[in-house]
Amino acid sequence: LEPGFLLQKKLGVGQPKVMKDAKILVANTAMDTDKVKIYGARVRVDSLNRVAEIEKAEQAKMLAKCERIAAHGCNVFVNRQLIYNRPEQFFSSKGIMAIEHADFDGVERLALVTGTSIVSTFDDPGSVELGKCEKVEEVMIGEQTVLRFSGCSAGAACTVVLRGANSQLLDEAERSLHDALCVLSQTAAVESRMVLGAGCAELAMASAVDDAAAAEQGKIALAMDSFARALRALPGIIADNAGLDAAELVGTLKAHHARGEHHMGLDIERGVAADVQALGIAESFKLKYAMVNSAVEAAEMVIRVDDVIKAAPRKREDPYGRH
Repeated sequence: LEPGFLLQKKLGVGQPKVMKDAKILVANTAMDTDKVKIYGARVRVDSLNRVAEIEKAEQAKMLAKCERIAAHGCNVFVNRQLIYNRPEQFFSSKGIMAIEHADFDGVERLALVTGTSIVSTFDDPGSVELGKCEKVEEVMIGEQTVLRFSGCSAGAACTVVLRGANSQLLDEAERSLHDALCVLSQTAAVESRMVLGAGCAELAMASAVDDAAAAEQGKIALAMDSFARALRALPGIIADNAGLDAAELVGTLKAHHARGEHHMGLDIERGVAADVQALGIAESFKLKYAMVNSAVEAAEMVIRVDDVIKAAPRKREDPYGRH
């Protein structure tokens, strides 16, 4: 976990390696018009002097654009597109750190954490709010050179750096981290309620179903008893995966919950029943709700299957005409 925002780019030749009290301008604009582009265009001239005049006009146009960028008062310029040699040389002479060809997702996140926005025109410096951070520097992580933005003004920022032996391990680690962040974002932003984990919630639900089944009759009571047994199977699976005596532990927990001690669950490290609230073991209510609902829907689909119809196998014909 690296403190600060990391941008996977390198600085150009002659650029300052460290910039303190950075004022950041994030842009998505073309900075490569200092050379005449011949693809997709046709230019008719009567002499080479005219070509030189056109190129000189293009250069003057680019330098004027660079002057407008520098008028914003920034000392760090991050561009989504390429920055050619002449603009890069201009920014170096002005003491401005220029970062070119930054990936679009990285530029959006950088604008978010530094408190600015991505701009494409520079005619009105007063309408653009520059991003701020305490320091921008080029650092090495392993064998990779990256840019680190420390002390971002819009809040604390950190970057998770994944390193592995091969691309398969990195892809799997990235998917796992993405799943964890998705669950965390849904838990924090949409549904913040939590339930006790380590099998405690399942046993509490099973105890509530048993109490409700005692007031029912016939097949409804039988179905409710089966549902309670299915809920108690989940703590048993947790105990089996940990190499513990599932029958002993589930029986002990069932007795605790029957006495109203609905905070008791499995302590896997010691292999005993314990107060999981004191241990701080909790799960997302939304995740638990979705898990139980999905299991119930799957069981209902299986129960609704009245019969399985199988087609008779196709009769094979002897290629030699034998019977």
